[in-house]
Amino acid sequence: MRDTGQGLAERLAGSHEGWLDGAALVDEFRRALVLVPLSGEAVWSADTGGVRWLYAFTCEESLRRFLVARGIGPDTEVPYMRVFGARLLDVAVPAVGVPAGIAVDVAGPWPGLLPPVAGIVPPAAVAA
Repeated sequence: MRDTGQGLAERLAGSHEGWLDGAALVDEFRRALVLVPLSGEAVWSADTGGVRWLYAFTCEESLRRFLVARGIGPDTEVPYMRVFGARLLDVAVPAVGVPAGIAVDVAGPWPGLLPPVAGIVPPAAVAA
């Protein structure tokens, strides 16, 4: 397992430059240690298009950029946890109880989405 989101950030950048390998991106996410902002006991998320998107970030800079874009000052501390992407996909997504996916580095130059589809999330969490 990896202990950084750097490889994931590079894979996301490559996908925006036309080098998309979906399976490799998912594998990289599963191995990456990502940052997940918290609100109390819950992870930050947004509901869009019938999917709940859990936020994950490859580094503190990406998380900070997201917070500033949401109007949260750069000096405001927001709690977060470090978790392997596999744990988010295999445990957190199915626990949401509605179709859920992962939104990675959403305020950065190379965002990525891991939707609730077969091959990304466990079979029980695939959106109908």
